[in-house]
Amino acid sequence: MPQPLRFKLKEPNDFSKVLRTRVNSYFKENNKSMHADTAMIAKTVVQLSLWIGTYLFLIFGTYSLPVMYALWAVLGVSIALVTVNIGHDAIHGSYSGKQWVNSLLSHTFNFNGASAYMWKNMHNVAHHTYTNVHGYDEDISPVSIIRLSPSAELKKIHKHQSWYSFILYSFATLSWIFSKDYIKFFKNEVGNFGNRPHPKKEYFYLFFYKAICYTLFIVLPLILIPYPAVHILLGFLVAHLIAGFYLAIVFMLAHAVEGVHFPIPESTGIIENDWAIHQLYTTANFCTGSKVAAFLTGGLNQQVEHHLFPNMCSTHYPAIAKIVQETAAEYHLPYYDKPTFAEAIKSHVTFMYHMGREKDYTLEVAVI
Repeated sequence: MPQPLRFKLKEPNDFSKVLRTRVNSYFKENNKSMHADTAMIAKTVVQLSLWIGTYLFLIFGTYSLPVMYALWAVLGVSIALVTVNIGHDAIHGSYSGKQWVNSLLSHTFNFNGASAYMWKNMHNVAHHTYTNVHGYDEDISPVSIIRLSPSAELKKIHKHQSWYSFILYSFATLSWIFSKDYIKFFKNEVGNFGNRPHPKKEYFYLFFYKAICYTLFIVLPLILIPYPAVHILLGFLVAHLIAGFYLAIVFMLAHAVEGVHFPIPESTGIIENDWAIHQLYTTANFCTGSKVAAFLTGGLNQQVEHHLFPNMCSTHYPAIAKIVQETAAEYHLPYYDKPTFAEAIKSHVTFMYHMGREKDYTLEVAVI
């Protein structure tokens, strides 16, 4: 297990203090809660209805083969929407101030085959604590044939990753459902947070919810949809190729684009910055303030705000973005943002191209 890391500044510096004071003042002055507002609740109703409704139409309706495949495709989109908009906020504890509500909504992850418990360990704990730190951040170590950090070994196959990685992204949710959760759970290595005993109930929940997912999305469709099994299994594949690609792209555009840093800890395990400043250097936005992007990504187009305030409901990110931008500028700190989705994709492709061909790409700005 990697050695423990700690940020150099144990106490929040002026930037952290000022930013939090200004953001807290915004909510106090506007008499708002940091948790779900009317917009979030409305979005939840719409997206849960799409997810559940599409599933019910799929297994209880009688349609032509093209329509059936179209429904599988819509189901894939709805899985991604529910995951990034509802499940993600709930697992962070940001959806509601009531833990039972967060726990209930986090089951949207479990029903779709991804363990909410393992996601919390890999994402909330490891990724959000040590963002873009090689060997500690699970999100920049997907598979060995994709290189996302200048500290990772450069292999010959990486030369072509700028195009084949997009194919692999499509298998993200399939990996969660059938292998990643099991491997990570029993290997019990998540950055430097591994080797901690899992609660006994999580052993049961891991297999219980996987069984529910397999039953809902494979067994019941095979029994109830009046088409040969090959079409049902291909439909399931279509749904998850879409969901996987959708989710992977959203997360890649936050930390694997031009300009973001990959801090290298000192040999003593110290990271040269406090946690908040670390997030600014390692995270990027796209389409900041866009209502459409926020709806489609669960606010994760504004990952800077999300990383600075992970316990805040995502519908508030556009409102505090100006505060974050102005405070960062005041302290001469970066605020990475691509104005359009197309520019963010282009930046990611460029990043992947150079990361696959240059051993020290971005390394010159890695130590901050």
